[in-house]
Amino acid sequence: MPDRIIMHIDVNSAFLSWQAVYNLQRGHPVDLREIPSAVGGNQATRHGIILARSIPAKKYGVKTGETVWEAKNKCPQLLLVPPNHHLYMKCSRALMEILNEYSPRVQQYSIDEAFLDYTGMEERLGEPVSFAHRLKDRIHKELGFTVNIGISCNKLLAKMASELKKPDMVHTLFPGEIREKMWPLPVEELFMVGRKTAKKLRSMGILTIGDIAAADPDLLRHKLKSHGLLIYDYARGIENSPVFPGYYMPMKGMGNSATIPFDVEDTRTARLILLSLSETVAMRLRYSRNCCSVIAVSIKYSDFRHCSHQQRLITPVNCTMDIYKTAARLFDEAWDGSPVRHMGVRAAGLERDSHMQCSVFDHPYYSRNLELDRAVDGIRDAYGIKSVVRACFINSGICASLGGVGSENWPVMSSIL
Repeated sequence: MPDRIIMHIDVNSAFLSWQAVYNLQRGHPVDLREIPSAVGGNQATRHGIILARSIPAKKYGVKTGETVWEAKNKCPQLLLVPPNHHLYMKCSRALMEILNEYSPRVQQYSIDEAFLDYTGMEERLGEPVSFAHRLKDRIHKELGFTVNIGISCNKLLAKMASELKKPDMVHTLFPGEIREKMWPLPVEELFMVGRKTAKKLRSMGILTIGDIAAADPDLLRHKLKSHGLLIYDYARGIENSPVFPGYYMPMKGMGNSATIPFDVEDTRTARLILLSLSETVAMRLRYSRNCCSVIAVSIKYSDFRHCSHQQRLITPVNCTMDIYKTAARLFDEAWDGSPVRHMGVRAAGLERDSHMQCSVFDHPYYSRNLELDRAVDGIRDAYGIKSVVRACFINSGICASLGGVGSENWPVMSSIL
């Protein structure tokens, strides 16, 4: 047995699976995972991109990252559901709570994947593969969605193992298995090999991961600089970073935007949309335990001109009204009065909210407003995103929480939810 045992836990089609489980728990008769379906964009306007798709949709050639229009052309019966980041964070948190029961060394790598250091735990929890099956089955039984678990001696090979065959599988990829399981795969399958790098490798006659491992490292360095040496090591399974408890890859920012199916020509409507977007951005900040020191607003006009404006704050914030007031001021400074078709609010310069400290320049009611926000978050967490809405959105025709929380249907929610 290797000195280290690392597991990579990856949720299968996370956004779609989480939405499917949510719908089934509320009595919906159709499992999104069993029909051609996808998460992304707007059902009415067909704007946006595909964020996740079901296995039946994959058989039609639907791909993540492509536009909704392209996906619909491939699969006209494709059922689209809007993103729901509030739900995703709840499901992610539930997954991490289970993982943290087993090891003090759990590294959340993204919203839907994590590494778990199993080294030295065999005597207490059993042989790694058997434990991984028990963990996988427990997650499915208690949370309703499936995961893949990869097992190896380092994070790279564990992650590669979890990708081998999906869904609901456990795979190993130890050094002795690399030649058989990893080297025959195309270069695109290797972690850190993107489309541009794959194109360069193919132009060099390097088609598989095994070809990378057999290549001259000096040639890779000449063609791809230091990145060439990195993927050379990765192709041979060399990677030694530890499992960092908590988040290893901190987010640089988060934002929400919306394409409006009508031209926004007045300040009041623009302010309502900004408030709706600020609401969801601030909720996501609080749920991720972050605050932001930079707020940015983006505007796309009906003639497709684009502009943006941002401001650095004296004190980082995650209070909805503080984010909204800054966004409204930035919008007023940037808007030239032309009709607007798309608006966005983004928070950047993120840091943990445990480090947040008010200054003498802050609004005197900041702490009170933040306590109110957190109370509302608790209600929405328990009873759904629409359980509490601001009165200004009633009869306005504008959704109270725009930009990725499952309510972009202007204003009626889809029957699928």
